[in-house]
Amino acid sequence: MATRWGICSAGRISHDFSVALRTLTPEDHEIVAVAARNLQHAEEFAKKHNIPRSYGSYDDLAKDPDIDVIYVGTIHPYHLSTGKLFIKSKKHVLIEKPLAMNSREVQELITAARDNTVFLMEAVWTRFFPASLEMRRLLHQGEVGDVQMVRAELGHRYSHVPRVTERKLGGGAVLTLGVYCLQLIFMVFNGERPESIQATGQFIDTGVDGTTVLVLKFAGNRLAICTFSITMMLTSDVVIIGTKGTIKVPQPMWCPTTLEVNGKEMQFPLPEPGMPLNNINSTGLRYEAEEVRHCLLKGLKESPEMPWSHSSLIAEVVDEARRQLGVTYDQDNIQ
Repeated sequence: MATRWGICSAGRISHDFSVALRTLTPEDHEIVAVAARNLQHAEEFAKKHNIPRSYGSYDDLAKDPDIDVIYVGTIHPYHLSTGKLFIKSKKHVLIEKPLAMNSREVQELITAARDNTVFLMEAVWTRFFPASLEMRRLLHQGEVGDVQMVRAELGHRYSHVPRVTERKLGGGAVLTLGVYCLQLIFMVFNGERPESIQATGQFIDTGVDGTTVLVLKFAGNRLAICTFSITMMLTSDVVIIGTKGTIKVPQPMWCPTTLEVNGKEMQFPLPEPGMPLNNINSTGLRYEAEEVRHCLLKGLKESPEMPWSHSSLIAEVVDEARRQLGVTYDQDNIQ
């Protein structure tokens, strides 16, 4: 029986997710309905993607009895409210990254999922790419020895994108881009909590960080160094340095199709899309959808590959980095 999906928000990332789902067998994945705050937008999206039902409110999507799991593609200031709406309606949820605005909101979502016995996963698509799976396998078998340092960078010029630069929309480098680098670091270090966190950066005129450098120190003098920027182009790659060698993830590190292991290149091509995409390599969104289906078939409420503890840890590190930088959002003041 197919996993029946509902799509929350008819924006660019929801388009790409829907295209990616179509690269999977229809016997396994079916899009049942889409909802947007504007009914016309939902109807246009449904027509474009051949989705049978469209709703002009998220409440109506939550009430649809034929949906198993909802993909939440709204911007992150709305993740808490929309996520809790669907969770309380006993719907499983896959919520875009970052999971929420701060660690308090992340805990609210986790608590709601636990209380309502539904599946919840932060949509960290990078974790499920074949290249990422191979990286984990290589690290586990000791291909590069004991990891001593991870360097991760991600930076693009986003001055024209309000959701990335505007404070009220949850903009800022560390909140918007930090999850991509941090999730990889905690994947490499198996969810280990760092002993210390040091953050420094520069602000842009909207009151959020434009570029942030983050240094995490782990037990045994192991280091992770991250740089995120919404104002400049960075190498957007990753280097994992071990006692016996290195693994490099070339650009684009957030949706990788290539690994360089001790100088040897490995390729992991993606399926071709059925229609144009908004973002590079977006058919790779299929892999997180497959993870959701596998977890639901097993009766799991969280993914063992992207567990709640990792989402919590990422949010806590981002909170601490923001505290050191002085980046605040209205959601931080809600008790």
